[in-house]
Amino acid sequence: QVQLVESGGGLVQPGGSLRLSCTASIDITGNYAMGWFRQAPGKEREFVAAIDWYGGSTIYADSVKDRFTISRDNAKNTVALQMNSLKPEDTAVYYCAADQAFYGSRWYTGDIRNWGAGTLVTVSS
Repeated sequence: QVQLVESGGGLVQPGGSLRLSCTASIDITGNYAMGWFRQAPGKEREFVAAIDWYGGSTIYADSVKDRFTISRDNAKNTVALQMNSLKPEDTAVYYCAADQAFYGSRWYTGDIRNWGAGTLVTVSS
């Protein structure tokens, strides 16, 4: 079991940027792929981005591609989500996630083993 703690959420204006961070309680190097999901008010949780065990491969939802960048620092057991050109429709609670699998459908379906409690991102003027 991995404990995940997110930080960095807040209020930002449309077109602005925000960086989310997630710290894992154990050594994730080579053991866990990491990623982010989000859940907007009244909607189901959806996949945002994921990164493989060593940071060599990434996948993104079409809605955030070219605006968001996921990265990881295995020395610090952290994963980050840099969000640029934010839109009001990006408003959601963002959840950090960890799973031993990276390839396959698990990240797209949300069948992930470990979750953080979430951090709220609000994009509004």
